[in-house]
Amino acid sequence: MKTFETRGPVNAARNYVVKRTAELADFVARVKQGRYIVIFAPRQTGKTTFFQWALDALAAEGITYFLIQLDFEAYKNLTVSVFYGELYHDIREQIEKIFQKRGHVPSEALHQYLQGAQVTDHLSMLRFFTGLANLLSPQRVVIIIDEFDGIPESAVSDFLYSLRRIYLSGVDARCPYSLGIVGVKSITQLNYDRSISPFNIQDEFALPNFTLEQVQELLGQYTDAVGQPFAPEVIKALHTQTAGQPFLVNRFAQILTEELNILKTETIAMSQFSEAHTRLLRERNVNIQHLITNIRRNPRFETLLMGIVSRDRGVDFNLDNEFISELATYGILAEGTDGMCEVVNPIYQYRIMKAFQPLI
Repeated sequence: MKTFETRGPVNAARNYVVKRTAELADFVARVKQGRYIVIFAPRQTGKTTFFQWALDALAAEGITYFLIQLDFEAYKNLTVSVFYGELYHDIREQIEKIFQKRGHVPSEALHQYLQGAQVTDHLSMLRFFTGLANLLSPQRVVIIIDEFDGIPESAVSDFLYSLRRIYLSGVDARCPYSLGIVGVKSITQLNYDRSISPFNIQDEFALPNFTLEQVQELLGQYTDAVGQPFAPEVIKALHTQTAGQPFLVNRFAQILTEELNILKTETIAMSQFSEAHTRLLRERNVNIQHLITNIRRNPRFETLLMGIVSRDRGVDFNLDNEFISELATYGILAEGTDGMCEVVNPIYQYRIMKAFQPLI
């Protein structure tokens, strides 16, 4: 039986999923246009799952695209030369896996090229990609980099300048043809020396929280499979309390369908919603742990957040303010309809107030 997933990427064969059809079509269209796409969003928002679906959709196009998926999570403390060496080995490993998955054998020229290549800095990376483009032509190389925040600080600027140079070289000869950068921090926040961002060719892509309709669709999949309905007011309240945050939506549904021992013949009602809500407000799940860690990163956050949640004063939602920008990046603050800062959902607001509540 399918379940609501909260521990990592979802699998449509095992989990109830929000398909994000419109967002997926938009992303694939941008890849086909050769865009260099960045998506920076908080953890537990479905980024990794979304990009895996995007790769699957592009793979269904046949061999037009050569899809390479990378992960920078383990790179953070590497020196520049070691970083580029590991990057090369990861790319080579991915190329070999793709040929194996297709049931093909790399050409002798490609095999020899991969064996002899050395990537030790951004310039040798440029040369490596140029040679790779020639050997994989007419296929177009698409690279998705997950956990981009893990790139070593000393490598960020030159790495991004090199990608910009590739992008501006012309669409026909470009390798990678299209690029997806996935992370939590934005390019500006990764630009540690505060210079003008070298990656001004980026195409920003938003992966929003679930809409009410998407939450209805998600819970409807459970009802169709099990026969147990949710009262309409439960679905609406669930969306209101979570604001569609994917982890919180799935965790709410998990508690209601797996942990409260509600008879499957019963409609899930507001009384049970209240019980699940109380549990979610009190438990220490991984999403809440990230929230608490992030709001304690800087002492200034407490003053700012408590001023917002206590409604003592309105605070303009100004992304040029580094504290507001960082809290927005972590998925804690958003712009309200009045242009002021607001905490993104009532559950986070409650946990923020509890976290900063004096003991006495």
